[in-house]
Amino acid sequence: RAAAAAALGALGCAAFAPVHFVPALAAALAGLVLLVEGARGPRAAFGLGLAFGMGHFAVGLYWVGTAFATAGILPWAAPFAVAALAALCALFPAAACAAYRLIAPRGAWRAAAFASVWTLGEWLRGTLILGGFPWNLAGYVWTPWPEAIQSAAVMGAYGLSWLTAFAAAALAAPFGGRRSWRAPAAAAVLLAANWAAGAAVLARAPEPGAGAGAHVRIVQPNIAQERKWREDFIAERIRRHAALSTAPAAAPLAAAVWPETASPYDLARAFPGRAEIVAAVPPGGALIAGALRREAAPRRVWNSLQALDESGRVAAAYDKFHLVPFGEYSPLRGVFAAAGATGAADFARGPGPRTLRVPGPPPFAALICFEAIFPGAVVDPADRPDWLLNVTNDAWYGVSPGPFQHFEQARLRAVEEGLPLARAANTGVSGVVDAYGRVAVRLGLGEAGVVDAPLPPPRPPTIFSRLGNAPALAFALAALAPFAVRRLRRRGAAG
Repeated sequence: RAAAAAALGALGCAAFAPVHFVPALAAALAGLVLLVEGARGPRAAFGLGLAFGMGHFAVGLYWVGTAFATAGILPWAAPFAVAALAALCALFPAAACAAYRLIAPRGAWRAAAFASVWTLGEWLRGTLILGGFPWNLAGYVWTPWPEAIQSAAVMGAYGLSWLTAFAAAALAAPFGGRRSWRAPAAAAVLLAANWAAGAAVLARAPEPGAGAGAHVRIVQPNIAQERKWREDFIAERIRRHAALSTAPAAAPLAAAVWPETASPYDLARAFPGRAEIVAAVPPGGALIAGALRREAAPRRVWNSLQALDESGRVAAAYDKFHLVPFGEYSPLRGVFAAAGATGAADFARGPGPRTLRVPGPPPFAALICFEAIFPGAVVDPADRPDWLLNVTNDAWYGVSPGPFQHFEQARLRAVEEGLPLARAANTGVSGVVDAYGRVAVRLGLGEAGVVDAPLPPPRPPTIFSRLGNAPALAFALAALAPFAVRRLRRRGAAG
């Protein structure tokens, strides 16, 4: 049974980018429900959920291990790192399965109970594990179909996860001796209604490339990680970015955008090649680039995004606050220090989401790397921007599912917040997405070049932009309440 659960978990990975074979996750979760319902108790259900999670995350996150080989640092540790990450992530589906078996829901609507514990488990994973790791939430399987994801403007990624888990669990209802078709019928109605509502929203929406917004140029230099930080390549690295930025454009540019850590230098300081960077600033606009911002006393370094105006002045800066565990900071630095193996110093942490204003483009919210995967944590609610800007360097992960999944998750932030998104990735995937999650322009993985596009208009503030994850979580808890009450009554009667 544990082996079957692990195999089902691995199967479910095929539903995410770049494959997006949604039936794989439906079959995986339906099979998990049947296994858990046949378990002897919550402890056995926990073990089955753990096995499912290990299979799901070890296969789904295998590409994380490529960063070790790419960086040339302890490549032998890659399988251990992937296994450790998978084990941490697996605790949450394990807890969800134990909770489902504990409340032992009955009736055709037990699918609602499973969907709720699954969604709450995803939210806890996205909040608690090493500062949060909401990667490949179940709701992301729908991103290729704009009609299916418009409801994220109301209920966000976790609401889509609830709908996905409900539909999958409903498939298990006719099996296991219950022979009930009410749950699958309800799931079909909900999925159809979600699609129809999304189609109605899109019917009233402007085309992705419509409008006369400020034009931005997204620069994708496609520099391999092995070369990016070599001392003898830094000058060429700057020249490559600058040359792409200054190539002829069909329309005046409000901004040119470079990916995460495009510059190894602090743009506020003098360094070789700074004149080339300043020369790449669009007339009357801004050059927005990932850079390393530094402070001498006390000595600190930030993974930053800095914007230069035409005069070469840093008009605005943003420091990353959601740091990558073990990549940008060590959660166990005290342990390593005691063992005499401290490694590189941690990056300093920025203050959080903020809206930047620079010459040229409208006000925007900056997101560096995987900051774009956190639902409800990408904008300053007190100062709503007009668009989202995500810069990243996914070259660490080569040609793997990771960069594709990262792009799809960033797309859903646009729908949730009702804001267009521009994304600059060193090796891809880069592009511009409108406020409905539709791709206006895109530059694929492993390509070098630029994409120029007008920024699509923002939508009025969405329900999600006002309330965040609260509606989805409240709904999940409310759907659990009847089952929990019934369980407590049964225990009271037995006592």
